[in-house]
Amino acid sequence: MNWNDVRYFLALARHGAVRAAAAELGVSHSTVARRVEALEEDLGTRLFDRHRDGYQLTGAGERLVPRAERVERDLFAMERDLLGLDDRMAGPVELTLCDAYVARVLMPELTAWCAESPGTELRMTADSRLFDLSKREADLAVRALALGAQPPQHLIGTKLAPILMDGFVATEHAERLDPEDPGSDARYLGFDDGPVQRFVIEQSAYPDLPTWGALRTIELVVLGALAGLGIVTLPVYVGDQVEGLQRLHRPSPNHLADLWLISHPDLRTTTRLRAARSCVIETFRANADLFEGNRPRRTP
Repeated sequence: MNWNDVRYFLALARHGAVRAAAAELGVSHSTVARRVEALEEDLGTRLFDRHRDGYQLTGAGERLVPRAERVERDLFAMERDLLGLDDRMAGPVELTLCDAYVARVLMPELTAWCAESPGTELRMTADSRLFDLSKREADLAVRALALGAQPPQHLIGTKLAPILMDGFVATEHAERLDPEDPGSDARYLGFDDGPVQRFVIEQSAYPDLPTWGALRTIELVVLGALAGLGIVTLPVYVGDQVEGLQRLHRPSPNHLADLWLISHPDLRTTTRLRAARSCVIETFRANADLFEGNRPRRTP
């Protein structure tokens, strides 16, 4: 049995759709279908029933899932154990960040660190989705956790900085969207349609303003604000970095979450990851004024 074929089987079993499994694995959907068919042929049994709306496990497929997941866990654990013994300052560092604005802060220092460590290779993503560090989808993750929350017990974490939320408006549209003017067009741009958005706006300086639209990423919220679609609530480390945005009349930074650096304990002794971890932590410390809202900023 080819282990790689089992990986494709597990991805398809978890998603029930070839395209979703292919997106997880970073391959084409035809590759997933072909590898699963090869596994079925190798085992001499059908693992999925094919339907128009997706793939459904057969009885044999359901029996295979827990066994395949056990092998998967063992293989990932073995990989982490071996990597933990790696004392070379060489090799890849998989770093995932919660957004591109954290990347703006880290990139200059990480670039300098890579230049001093020419054997290292930085692989970076800016993605808010959860990565499975046990499966080494990432080595280090900068993630936002709700105020008072802790990383999962099987991981190690270092609190990096507070996430302070405040109101911002495009300088070009500040007069038209002035929330102090009862006759203005002031409204909040929506970023969600759930309790998080309601809570953030309730904690803002202008909780009674209407909310309009739903821009689902922080980058889209910034673009919408710059275009004059409305005023926005943003982390101060985001709004204070964006040319063309300014704080509202009544600054009211609210500490609603924290940024954490999270990693797997099996990798704490890996030389290059330990060095990369230190670089991230020191960069956040050096930019504490930005994350605490104390860097000189634009105001009306």
